[in-house]
Order: sequence, then C-alpha cells, then structure tokens
Amino acid sequence: MTSSKQGTATGGATQVALAGMLLMIVAMGIGRFAYTPLLPGLREALGWSLAQAGDVASANYFGYVAGALVAATIASWPLQRRWLVVGTLASVATTGAGVAVASGYGWLALRAGSGVASAFILVLGTAIVTRRLLAFGRPGLVALHFAGVGIGILFTVLLIELARIAGLSVFAQWAMLGIACVVFTIPALVLLLGRPGAAGGAPAVGAAAAVAGSSGASRAEAPLAAGRLLGRLIAAYGLFGFGYVVTATFIVEMARGLPDARIAEPLAWIAVGLCAIPSTAFWQWVAARLGTWRALRIAFATEAVGVLLAGYGTGAIALAVGGGLLGGTFVGITAIGLAAGRRIAPASADRVIGWMTAAFGLGQWIGPAVAGRLAEASGGFGLPSLVAASLLAIGFLLLRAKGQA
Repeated sequence: MTSSKQGTATGGATQVALAGMLLMIVAMGIGRFAYTPLLPGLREALGWSLAQAGDVASANYFGYVAGALVAATIASWPLQRRWLVVGTLASVATTGAGVAVASGYGWLALRAGSGVASAFILVLGTAIVTRRLLAFGRPGLVALHFAGVGIGILFTVLLIELARIAGLSVFAQWAMLGIACVVFTIPALVLLLGRPGAAGGAPAVGAAAAVAGSSGASRAEAPLAAGRLLGRLIAAYGLFGFGYVVTATFIVEMARGLPDARIAEPLAWIAVGLCAIPSTAFWQWVAARLGTWRALRIAFATEAVGVLLAGYGTGAIALAVGGGLLGGTFVGITAIGLAAGRRIAPASADRVIGWMTAAFGLGQWIGPAVAGRLAEASGGFGLPSLVAASLLAIGFLLLRAKGQA
C-alpha cells in the first residue's frame, strides 16, 4: 500500500472510530448515564423515595436488555444502518423529553424507551464501527469508540454543574442534554453512514470477528469444555451487571449524604468518567499480556474494591477513588468479556452476544430496584454495596476456570 493510501485508510478509520465515539456519548454517556448525576435533583423535584428512583433506573435497564436482544437479530447491513438511525433519533428524543415529564409512570416509560434506544445504538453502532475498522485494518481503534462512554459521562457532569451554577432546574438540565445530543448526533451519522463506500462498506467478516481479533487470539475449545467455560462466563457477566450498576446508579446520591456533598457529587461522577475513557484500551492491553480471563479476574476484583469504597466511604476522596475504580473497569469488562465469549464459540458469536447481553441486562435490571429498597431499609448504601461486591466476588471465582490463563 502506498503512503497516500495508508494515510487515507488511517484517516478513514479514525473518522469511523470518532463517529462511533460520538454515538456512544449520545447513547451511553448521556442517554443512559445522565440519570445518575440528575437523580438527586429529580428526587427533590418529584418527591421520589430511593425505591422509586431504583425502579425508574431498572426500567431503563429492562429497556436496554429488550432492545439489545432485538437489535442482535438484525444482520442485514441496510437494516442495521436504518435501525441505527432510528435508535439514535429515539435516544435524542427520550433524553430531551425529560424536560416535560413529571409523573412517576411517565418516567418509567421514558427511561424504558431510552434503554431500548441506547441498546440499538450500542449493538448496531458497534457492529457497523467494528466492521469498517476491520476493513481498514485498524480493529484496535474500537477502544476509541468505547471511550465515548467515559467522555459522555464527563461531559454530562460538567454541563450539569454549569447549569446548576446558572440556577437552571433539573428539567432544564434535561433539555440542555437533549440539545447536546442533537449536536453530537449530526456529525456522527454523517461520518459513519454518509459515504458507505469510503468507509469500507459491509465486508464479509462480521463485527464479532473484528472485536475478537482486536483482543488477541485464543485456541479453540472442545465442545464440552467450551460449553462449561461459556456457562461460567455468562453467569459471571450477569453478576457483573448487578455488581456495577448499584454504584453506577446511586453514586451521586451517596455523595449527597456526605458532609462535603457539594464537592463530592461532581467529583465522584467526574472520576467515573475520566477513568472510563481509557478503560477499554487499558484492559485490552492487560488481556494481551496476561490473558483475557486473568484480566477479567483482576478487573472484577478491582471493581469490587471500588464498589465497597463508594458504599462505605466517609468523604469525597474515598467516593472519588471508588468511582474511579468503577469507571476504570466496567467498560473494559464489557468489551473484553464479549470478546472472550466470541472466542469460546466463534461459530455462534451472535447467539453468544445475545446470551451475554441477556444475563448482563438481567443483573442491571434487578440491581437498582433491589439496591433502592435495601438502602431504605438499612438507612444507607453500605448494605447494597456489600451485596454488589459479594456478587462480583462470586463472578471472580466463576472466572477461575480450569485451563484458562
């Protein structure tokens, strides 16, 4: 390949990865996780209990797993493009609509719809991005795509803090986030879908192979051994869904109960976002050197420590460190965990994605509702954090599968 062609390929791959990053900002950093820093304000404005707040969060995760399972069945390239646009527009709409919803049932419906939309963007957007990056010979740039989660979290908390300083209500803050989503969406869709041929079109090799290839090779397992490994991985992935989501949903609410709450609230969520940005690239690096399963075990253990720090911390620093450990692991676990599943059963990669997504979504769906009730019953977030960390510890043990590094 000539230097000019190499430059074109490098630039094209970077554009695709940047487009994916913008979509992840819209769908995940804002659409999915903006609820966390806005939750204390919503509770004050609408008079919600912790249990009600947890139920609304669970509705979002229920929508996510339902949307992900449907999106995983869309294999046609034209349909993927079409439904990615639909999902993106729905994500923008459900975020901006927060300005006009005041009833509890309305928020349940709104957050469920947002979950469906974010799942379509995550599943279909990742499929399209990884296909095109593989066509360019740059699958490792998928880490830039996933960095959008952390960038979106960081952007969200900064925008919310500016809005609070300006004296805007929590509903006006939702409106601002909706406008931001529009600003990010337009260039994302133009860069990713505007000129299919320029980005490599739809090559025969699917997204599953692209992501799996970016995380290193692994020997094929015998069918029986593969089934056992996959069962352990899926179970651990479901426990991870519960284990991370308690802190991811309530960390800003945890901060509100501290003496230095005004500092602790933004600091905790900033720490999550900053550490989430390099998370996928970092854990891919760890997996390449130590093996995927060993990397997953380390990440599970690290996240459990972060969850306990956040739940039992008595100051802004402890909460920020806990949030940083959470942010630095949950996106990376998601990415390398899916890659591990694909490598165990490459011939059934799409079904593996569906099974893992269902397990992960079930954990996320149950987690906030249970945590909200445990927090109300115990008078704090120590007990739900202990439950979450214990489930991560069980996941750690499940990942100690015989024959895995």
